[in-house]
Amino acid sequence: MSANTFSLAATARDGGIREMAALSAHVAYALMCLTLCWGVLTATGWVRKLTGQQALRSGHVMLAAGTIAAGATHGSAFLLLDENAFGLIQLTVPFLGGAAPRHSLGIIALELMIAIAITAGLRRWVMYRNWLRFHQLAYVALGLGAVHSWLGAVANGHLAVVWLAGVTLLVPAITLTVLRLLPPDRLVRIGLIGATPIGPSEKATPMTRLRVSVDNQRCRRYGICQAEAPQVFELVTDGRLQYNRTPAPEQAGNAQAAARACPMQAIQLRGARR
Repeated sequence: MSANTFSLAATARDGGIREMAALSAHVAYALMCLTLCWGVLTATGWVRKLTGQQALRSGHVMLAAGTIAAGATHGSAFLLLDENAFGLIQLTVPFLGGAAPRHSLGIIALELMIAIAITAGLRRWVMYRNWLRFHQLAYVALGLGAVHSWLGAVANGHLAVVWLAGVTLLVPAITLTVLRLLPPDRLVRIGLIGATPIGPSEKATPMTRLRVSVDNQRCRRYGICQAEAPQVFELVTDGRLQYNRTPAPEQAGNAQAAARACPMQAIQLRGARR
């Protein structure tokens, strides 16, 4: 085989690898946005209001696994290039050897996602608050991944092609993230959630004291209630849920937010009438 023929074959092979890398990048971007959207809908209980069904956290896990798999495929594809533009070290250590900033952002985003996925399986063996803080780095990972994708599209001249699809997927993810971070009373004021999740006979009755109960048959110890009302609910180290059955009146709003956000709707609140 002549040198020219070999060069043409190598160029064609590299072209196919780059197409595979681009396709896996697009899939990873789409799954990343969908993972965040489904995670927020599940964590807040909004998915139940939209579908009438209990939250399917397995869907969030499957989308996250698909995101990591597609992202790993995108990165590892560059190891197969004949031009040897990237080595294993360059693909795992950010900001090394004058790498382009977009490459380093993508490396950090993927490694953060992998670390979050690993710690998700260790949730029962670590303090819930520490685990939750680390899991919330997924918002940072998504932001870095989105910036990496858009910078890559600009550098490769594909921005016009991915613009519509990229914006279509990113806007809902950003919107839901903003809503997730808003305090519950703000969501009540703008009408996105109800003011009280208590029974029909008590909806119009002012409350001086709440009584909290949890259905242990439905509770799955996700810990979302603790995130919403840490003064009322607490997951202890052995996985049990402890809660204050008669929280102080100033904790009523947080307790209602916890009941509203529970994916399994396992929290019942009853108020004492004035």
